[in-house]
Amino acid sequence: MALTPARILVVDDNEDLLKAARLLLKQHFTRVDTEKNPENLPNLLRQEGYDVIMLDMNFTHDVTSGTEGFFWLDKILQIDPAAIVLLITAYGDVEMAVRAVKSGATDFILKPWSNEKLLATLLSALSLRKSKLEVEKLKSQNAIIARDQQARFGEMVGVSPAMREVFATIQKVAATDANVLILGENGTGKELIARSLHQHSNRARQAFISVDLGALSENLFESELFGHVKGAFTDAREDRAGRFEAADGGTLFLDEIGNLSMPMQSKLLTVLQSRQVTRVGSNRPKSVDIRLICATNMPLAEMIARNEFRQDLLYRINTIEVRLPALRERPEDIELLAHHYLRVYTQKYRKRIRDVSPMAIQRMTKYGWPGNVRELQHAMERAVILCERETLQPEDLFLSNAQKTPEKQVNGDTLSLDQFNLDELEKAIIRKVLNKHSGNISKAATELGLTRASLYRRLEKYGL
Repeated sequence: MALTPARILVVDDNEDLLKAARLLLKQHFTRVDTEKNPENLPNLLRQEGYDVIMLDMNFTHDVTSGTEGFFWLDKILQIDPAAIVLLITAYGDVEMAVRAVKSGATDFILKPWSNEKLLATLLSALSLRKSKLEVEKLKSQNAIIARDQQARFGEMVGVSPAMREVFATIQKVAATDANVLILGENGTGKELIARSLHQHSNRARQAFISVDLGALSENLFESELFGHVKGAFTDAREDRAGRFEAADGGTLFLDEIGNLSMPMQSKLLTVLQSRQVTRVGSNRPKSVDIRLICATNMPLAEMIARNEFRQDLLYRINTIEVRLPALRERPEDIELLAHHYLRVYTQKYRKRIRDVSPMAIQRMTKYGWPGNVRELQHAMERAVILCERETLQPEDLFLSNAQKTPEKQVNGDTLSLDQFNLDELEKAIIRKVLNKHSGNISKAATELGLTRASLYRRLEKYGL
């Protein structure tokens, strides 16, 4: 039988137990080390990377209280936070072992053990170790990618396939003068994309002029975009250049272009075709050299079908089309964004908040984010301002409850999900599954898709 590639360390002051463990385990795993003195643990862990550590709860200096076991468990996790620790304990110390699991141990083994159960527990622990290392590796890779992208693309953060496609498009298109149309919901970062295109273009040293077309009335449209001469209308007290002239040589970003009326679209199209503007009150056209970037959250194709948007104008503005995904479509970016804004706002407000808890990340990942990245940014800023702890918790995130969720049957009882936050819902489901299995932790954990250690941590968190 082929040996399972794994490095196992057994720490116990009972030499007979160490011999028995070594005899059994070396038949199944490629490397098995034993250690009688826990004082040697720090050096061992720094020299070797063990996949699983079996640790006795009590040593000769402290036969019954388990204090030494807790001490060395804490030391192991300080040296290697991803360590998989299985506690070796006598039957009478099960309650203490459960406490240790809540403190970070993966599981516990009762002695005298059943060889089959011990091997099954070790194989399960090895699978967990592999998953932990893969997650840590992925997080590390994503963090490097995110830092590299931030260096090149500023505030834009993302490692999801959709965002990588956006970044690749920016790199290909930025150096050209092609007109770009950016499509996406409110709050997805359309202006950030426009600024990044400008910053990576040959016009980067020239002006970037942004215009919110949705805020312009028909009366102000021509004056704002094309300029006016003194006396052209009542308040025209002096000659004034419009946004097209201000952007000459640089980039003009027209946001919310879908909000323009048909007459305004016609006037814009005329200027884009001729690349000349005529100030209001003047009859002398002026040539302008701009790179045009437009954006909208409106369905332009549908608007064309309803005669609400000019097809010839769409042809002019969308030489290249960039579609920005909604935040709910790229959940893998939420944790990166949360940590990015944590750094931004802890520096801004001089707060000592070091991390976002896994439960807070879980809540953020499950939330729908109707306001997209802008809503997440505001949620993180508010949380940083109000939080008094070193780690942000789910209750620090004041997320909107406006999204209604259908009612759901759980073990015959109806839970109205729009009346529960995620923590309350999780607590209710755990309680019901425990009741279903008469308090059997192993069966409840299996049904919930959790390890026993994870379930114990939730039981302690919710006081169940």
